[in-house]
Amino acid sequence: MDIAIYPILLEWIETAFRIAHVATAIAWIGSSFYFIALDLGLRREGPLPEKVNGEEWQVHGGGFYHVQKYNVAPPNLPEHLTWFKWESYATWLTGFAMLVLVYYLGADLYLIDPNVLDIPIWGGILISLGSIALTWVVYDRLCKSALGRDNTRLMIILFIILVILAWAYTQVFSGRAAMLHLGAATATIMSANVFMIIIPNQKIVTKDLREGREPDAKYGVIAKQRSTHNNYLTLPVLFLMLSNHYPLVFASDFNWLIAGLVFLIGVCIRHFFNTRDARKGNPAWTWSAAMFLFAVVIALSVWPFVFKADRGEAAAAALADSLSASQQRLMAAPDFLDVHTIIQNRCTVCHANAPAWEGLYGAPKAVALETPEETALHAKRIYLHAALSNAMPPANKSGMQEEERQAIKAWFETYR
Repeated sequence: MDIAIYPILLEWIETAFRIAHVATAIAWIGSSFYFIALDLGLRREGPLPEKVNGEEWQVHGGGFYHVQKYNVAPPNLPEHLTWFKWESYATWLTGFAMLVLVYYLGADLYLIDPNVLDIPIWGGILISLGSIALTWVVYDRLCKSALGRDNTRLMIILFIILVILAWAYTQVFSGRAAMLHLGAATATIMSANVFMIIIPNQKIVTKDLREGREPDAKYGVIAKQRSTHNNYLTLPVLFLMLSNHYPLVFASDFNWLIAGLVFLIGVCIRHFFNTRDARKGNPAWTWSAAMFLFAVVIALSVWPFVFKADRGEAAAAALADSLSASQQRLMAAPDFLDVHTIIQNRCTVCHANAPAWEGLYGAPKAVALETPEETALHAKRIYLHAALSNAMPPANKSGMQEEERQAIKAWFETYR
């Protein structure tokens, strides 16, 4: 049986890395949230052992745990230490692999949008890599400068930089890629904090102890600052990484502003839990602020779908010019018009800029299939979802016939 091996293999490779990315991210976020909560909740009343900053008794899984934190380090370092670092490293590595597999190998579909900026694929990839690296360099320099001595001021400056970065990405990449790259740049800050600052500082302290020197307390202070930043950035990064599933977020004309508001929402939510973990009360205003900001996000997301004008002939021509050689070959196939007619009859009730399906305000996943160029552009996804599987149409609501699926399959496998 002749099937297109490459797209199937690529789909499974993407699936494997996606699962690994999610699993390692859960491990990293879980340990990060736990230690921030532990540190904030340490009890310091009563007699404590020498150099102990606080302690906490906890119960979990039927057992009791007694945790103590030292100001800098214990007088005698035990032989066995558990380092929390691989969760962070594995999350970033699998995330970068996903960036390559989805956005670099699929740049013509996901990264570059000629209606935003018509640049070559190699140019988009260079901008992607350079911007992610530059974001870390700017952030790290800020932390090490005089501005880094005031955490509140530093976080405000960082927020402004991230909003500017969000806007800049929307001027270069597709909406989907812009949101994802903002998440990738922020996640790189978080992982680099662990790899470049937190773990090296802990190793310096460990080395000093093993060699009989008194460790400098500044290393712990610096590591704590970076860990706190990671704590407040976590929820916005999760939102940005999931945003590619929600066109109302990434396909909005105000997606950069939505991203900025999401950072504020994340800060509000983390502030509530951090305050609660520190036993300083339950600041209910944080939830009111978060809900208000989320209402603004909803309003911004639907605005372009209500008032958006038609793409026009110029945009359609730009899309046609951006098609790869294989996509142009698929479009020139003798049976292309038959396949496109099938797509028009079975798919465009939903996959249209103005869907006829009740409750939809834009094409699902921002995948419109109204024009021949759009059918050619999304050929691989059509093949995987409607020919090799019955994933589309959902529950076969439009009644796609088996012979129609076979026609799509034969078209793609013959002319890809």
